[in-house]
Amino acid sequence: MNDAVAVSGTTVSGLTVEHRTDPLGVDAEHPRFGWRMTSDARGRRQTAYRIQVASSPAHLADDRTDVWDTGRVDSADSVAIRYAGPALLASTRYHWTVTVWDERGRATAATAHFETGLLSTDGATGWDGARWIGMAGKRPNSAGAPLLRRQTALTGERVSEARLYVSALGVYEAHVNGRRVPVPHGDGAAHEFLTPGWTNYESTVDYFTYDVTDLLTDPSQVTLAAVLGNGWYNSRISENSPYYSADGNSLALKAKLLVRYTDGSTQTIVTASDGDWRATDTGPYRADDIYDGQTYDARRELPGWTANGFDATAWAAVEEHNHPFPAARLVAHSGESARLVPSWDREPRSVTVYTGVTEQEGSANGRGRIVVDPTRTVTEPGPAATASVTLHPGDTAVFDLGQNLVGVPRYTVRGPAGAQVVCEPGEMLNDDSVGADGPVGSVYRANLRTARATSTYILKGDPAGETHQDSLTFYGFRHVSVTTTDTVTLTGLTGRVATSALRDIGTVTTDDTDVNQLISNVRWGQRGNYLWIPTDCPQRDERLGWTGDTQLFANTGLYNTDSVTFLSHFQDTLIDSQRLYGADGAQFPWVAPGHRFSHPLPASGWADCGVVVPWTVWQMTGDTTIIDRSWAAMTKYVDWIRDRTGDTWAGRGAIFGDWLAFQITSTQLISDAYYGYSARLMADMAHATGRTAEASAHEELFTCIKRAFITKYLATDPGSGRITVRSSVGDPPPYTPGNSAGKTEDDTQTALLWILKLGFYDTEDQRRQLITLLADNIGNSEAYKAAHPDSTRVQYAENTLSVGFLGVNVIAPVLTDEGRVDLAYRLLHQNAMPSWLYSVANGATTVWERWNSYSKEDGFGPVDMNSFNHYSYGAIMEWMYESMAGIAKDPAHPGFRHFLLRPHIDPTGRITRVTGSHLSPYGEIVSEWAAREGQLTYRAVVPANSTATLRIPAADPATVREHGTPLAETPGVEFLGFADGTASFELPSGSYELTSALG
Repeated sequence: MNDAVAVSGTTVSGLTVEHRTDPLGVDAEHPRFGWRMTSDARGRRQTAYRIQVASSPAHLADDRTDVWDTGRVDSADSVAIRYAGPALLASTRYHWTVTVWDERGRATAATAHFETGLLSTDGATGWDGARWIGMAGKRPNSAGAPLLRRQTALTGERVSEARLYVSALGVYEAHVNGRRVPVPHGDGAAHEFLTPGWTNYESTVDYFTYDVTDLLTDPSQVTLAAVLGNGWYNSRISENSPYYSADGNSLALKAKLLVRYTDGSTQTIVTASDGDWRATDTGPYRADDIYDGQTYDARRELPGWTANGFDATAWAAVEEHNHPFPAARLVAHSGESARLVPSWDREPRSVTVYTGVTEQEGSANGRGRIVVDPTRTVTEPGPAATASVTLHPGDTAVFDLGQNLVGVPRYTVRGPAGAQVVCEPGEMLNDDSVGADGPVGSVYRANLRTARATSTYILKGDPAGETHQDSLTFYGFRHVSVTTTDTVTLTGLTGRVATSALRDIGTVTTDDTDVNQLISNVRWGQRGNYLWIPTDCPQRDERLGWTGDTQLFANTGLYNTDSVTFLSHFQDTLIDSQRLYGADGAQFPWVAPGHRFSHPLPASGWADCGVVVPWTVWQMTGDTTIIDRSWAAMTKYVDWIRDRTGDTWAGRGAIFGDWLAFQITSTQLISDAYYGYSARLMADMAHATGRTAEASAHEELFTCIKRAFITKYLATDPGSGRITVRSSVGDPPPYTPGNSAGKTEDDTQTALLWILKLGFYDTEDQRRQLITLLADNIGNSEAYKAAHPDSTRVQYAENTLSVGFLGVNVIAPVLTDEGRVDLAYRLLHQNAMPSWLYSVANGATTVWERWNSYSKEDGFGPVDMNSFNHYSYGAIMEWMYESMAGIAKDPAHPGFRHFLLRPHIDPTGRITRVTGSHLSPYGEIVSEWAAREGQLTYRAVVPANSTATLRIPAADPATVREHGTPLAETPGVEFLGFADGTASFELPSGSYELTSALG
């Protein structure tokens, strides 16, 4: 915890190192320090800081800093201040204090700590001889997960501290002295999930550091133990990767326990192929697979095997693992682990027990309907949460958790030894449509494709009951279908949530229940798909790090959750993947890590993730580190396009186009637009990092791309001067699941949006025409349909979307920036197909892959591409933060040191109240408004050490008042002007409660 000293109502809080709080295992040579100044005072700002780093709290308390002291630095900087002291020592805890001075010269201080890791990447230095080990003679893919243990005598009298460093080829669960190793989480602790995650194992493997001091309770002995699961390392999810083997990969553990004693002595215990380590595969973990699920046989449990005193002499020996890629780097994971978060557990909303199926004539598709047993069915949420259900062979219980989530089901069961409880999770229930895969009311699983996704638990017969949850796999599900081979009683089934999106830092709420449900859907989709890597979906035989999905959702993701280290780690993995799998070692691939579904074919919009993510993280944090770490890779990618397309200034192609769009834009236009987009972002990032020559080169590149684009795609009728955007020029994507005809069209929504976003036009008249074309396309009136009889738009209602993945995060911001916020709101409120609320109207609790993945009228979409948890379309939430609530970053001042407060009132009148907040690097920003009867009530919080430009709707700037006083007359506030019904003010930090008269 941070220790803070408050002066004059001001504190320093949120101390971080490498964007983490009191982190363990920091391997950065020059760690980055950050903090926030917190104060309710108006105009509070930092004028100077001093960082002191010491080897003990005593050295800080006595002002005898023995490691590093910046001295007083006259600066307002408080983000990513780099350590510049002597080389840090491995496995060492450092204590640090930051003192800040406010605008009146008053000082405030706070302290925290961080701890270095092994400060090596070769897998040898600092590991004290630890080896990769596995069970001797264990054949890959043979039954039974390896269990490894070692009991060792402690050599000292009293332990002062102990650290455990662990990695695995596969995934691990670590135990010390009979206890699962926990990690701090919130005010308590949590268990990790599928550690150490997924990387390109041929290049990089991550390790984790744990403080296990409190687990060494036996003064004489310590037992290290681990369960090894297949994870991503030994699974068909990694097909086509160099480390993948159809015959299976042997699993391995690498670990080091460092024990320090109060007398100053140390002891290390490491994984080694000696007689002290023993292994078995006879335990309860019988099978596990990322796609297929887990089988656990409780009859095979080995009580006490992780604790001291267990007799493992009959177990097998271990052997040194022949790592197929010995040059792979072994690095400290730079973020936090995925975890099971207890506060997000979900209990059943209903429990339905059925005993059979009616005749096939009972449903439209001939699959029949379930025969419900009303005596064991509970339809009320309260009773369902605690319901006890007895099942017999032939019975099926369907639990509805009310929320599509990612994780595992947990339950308690009583029954005879050998009884099997089989759980089949799924996202939806079958209806009687053609696309259903079972009787009405049963759990729908066709969209899982080849993933078996089945959890099997075999009872040991404990009369007191036995509780189980899988730990070596995960599922995407709202519903759980449970069957059993014997009579059992099941209670307390709970959906446990696994995620890497551990802390929410942003919220948006409105007085519209449908919009609020959409916001909830976006958040739950992010929780489920931010699991070690940003995935496309969590349930079917995919679950991959698709880069197109990642780049378009990154901004929303960073507004919602503390995901800086998560996305930065993914960027490192993507750079690895560029070198390993990218076309010519230069194009960022479609998928990272791994190579399944990834081929070296042009994929603009996906490949550009390698440029978009660093830019987005920088904009949201103000930290340029990710730019510097990515610069060579980004340059290689953009230069690769330039080298191959030359003076045509064209992109390399976009095989996916505007994925799942109903109106098809040519792939070449998409590619050309993204080429320009990456060039512009590169210029921005070059300026930010002092790369003056590179900035000029990319600005020139952008200008050339723009000129070629206008010439190629903007056609002007010489008679009327009317513009046509020739978005039909070129080929459609080879696979167009959003549009079976696969026919490109002119003037598509996505093409118009990107032209307006990038400014790919010459005159204001052209801009106005482009806005009109876009508005007419969206409006989709009967007159528009009559004038465009061959367009796919004729099939859909007014004010609907026709964008796919690459237009969905652009449409509302562009409309707002171009003065058509009315259309943005109409699109938000639309619930006819295609629209964001269409899924909400059809019962969604997460965002879907397709606009029409399901409908009550037509049933299920095609199973080849039909995920019910795909966050991409949830990128609309970026606009909700920035334009609806009005918390917007200022590109000229990245990281919210200066930002925009620009709430946009809903012209339709459906939303009359919005509350938004976001915990920025400088503190929590709040923007809250209510509009009624011609008056706007507005509340804002500008964090200390930051400023904001407020743009507030008003009939007259004089009506913008704070407690009756015109805001322009408030000390510290500067009136900037009034135009188009908006009054602008420059605000110092502080809280504001305002009113204004609306026109």
